[in-house]
Amino acid sequence: MASEDLTAPLGLGKRRLLRLPFGLIGTGLLSVVLTTGLVWMLVVDDPLGGEPIAMVPVGTDIAGLSQRDIEVVEIRPTLEDGALGPNLRPDAASNMLGPRYDLQKHAGQNEITRVDLINPDPRVVERSAYGYLPAVSDDGIRPLDVYARPVVSEYHSVPRIAIIVGGMGLSQTGTESALGLLPADVTLALAPYGENLDRWMQQAREKGHELLLQMPMEPYDFPDNDPGPHTLLVSLTPQEMADRFNWLLTRVTNYVGVINDMGARFMATRPSLQYVFENLTKRGLMFVDDGSSSRSVAGEVAAEVRTPFSGVDVVLDAVPREDEINAKLLQLEGVARARGVAVASASALPVTVRLLEAWSRDLEERGLMLVPVSATIDR
Repeated sequence: MASEDLTAPLGLGKRRLLRLPFGLIGTGLLSVVLTTGLVWMLVVDDPLGGEPIAMVPVGTDIAGLSQRDIEVVEIRPTLEDGALGPNLRPDAASNMLGPRYDLQKHAGQNEITRVDLINPDPRVVERSAYGYLPAVSDDGIRPLDVYARPVVSEYHSVPRIAIIVGGMGLSQTGTESALGLLPADVTLALAPYGENLDRWMQQAREKGHELLLQMPMEPYDFPDNDPGPHTLLVSLTPQEMADRFNWLLTRVTNYVGVINDMGARFMATRPSLQYVFENLTKRGLMFVDDGSSSRSVAGEVAAEVRTPFSGVDVVLDAVPREDEINAKLLQLEGVARARGVAVASASALPVTVRLLEAWSRDLEERGLMLVPVSATIDR
C-alpha cells in the first residue's frame, strides 16, 4: 500500500476507477446468442431458414369439370373383421335393405315398355276392397325393388343428394310445372287427396321419376290442424288404423314407399309407428321421415323393425322465399359433402320448382350427384 494512502485524511484519498470484466461479459453475451440460435433451430420448423418466399394464388375455378373429374378418395383401414364398422364387414350386403334393381324386368323381357311403367307390376300387388294393395311376391320381390329408379355410377364416393318434392296432384299448375322442369332423379311424392293421381303417376313414371305416397298423420294441434279424413291418429283402434292405412295405400300404384304428411304427434308415438312400420315392411315399402318433427322416433323404430328407411336432413322451403331456399340448398350441399349423402324435402311451389331446376343444371360439375331417395336407404 502506498504511503500517501496511509497519511491522507479520511475520505480524501485517490478514487479508483471501476474496472469491469469486459471479457467475461462478452463471453456471456456470445453464449446467449448461440444458445438462442440453437433453440430456434430445434423448435421452429422453418426449412427455408428465413429465406424470402412468394405467395402464388391457386385458382378455384372448376369450369369444364364434371363429377368424373372430382373424386373423393376413400381410405379404409386394415383391421380385423370384428373391428370394422357394419358397412365394411363381409356380411354387410346381406343386411342391406335398399332396392334390388336386377328384379325390375320380367323373366325373358329385354326392355321395360311403356305399359310396364304405368301399370302396376302383377308380381307385387294384391286386390282388396279398396283397390290394389302393394305386396311382396312369393319369391321375395318387393314393390321397392320393382319401382325404384336405378342408380348406376362407378364413382360410389361422390357425395349424393336426394330431393323429394311433395304435394303432387293437389295443384294442376304446380304438378305440371314440376313434371316439366325437374330432372328425373328428383323423387315426387303424391298427395292421397289429389285429383287424377293415376294420370300424374303415369306421366311421372314415363319421365323416369321415382314415386312416394304421402301419408297424413296426426299433428299435435289436431283437429285444429287436420290433414284430412283418413289421417292416421294415435287414438284409433287396430281395425280403424288398418282401414285408414289400407285406403291410403290403394290411392295409387307404382310407388316405392311412403312419407309422412305432418304427423308430429304420430311420429313421436312408438306403438303407432311400430304398427305402420311392421305393415310397410310386410308390404315391401320404404318409409321417409320428412324431417318436420324434432321429436320423431321413426329412425329408431325403423331399425328395430328393419323397415327400409331414410330421413330428410334439410327442408328447403319451410320459408318459401328465394333467398331462404338458396341458403337451404347451400346447407344441403354442405351436409352431402360432410356425410356423403343428404336428403331434402320441398313442396311443388312455383318458386321452389324454378330454383331447383336452376340449381340442378351444373350439379355434376360441382362434384355432386342427384339420386332418387331409394338410393339413400343404406347410407
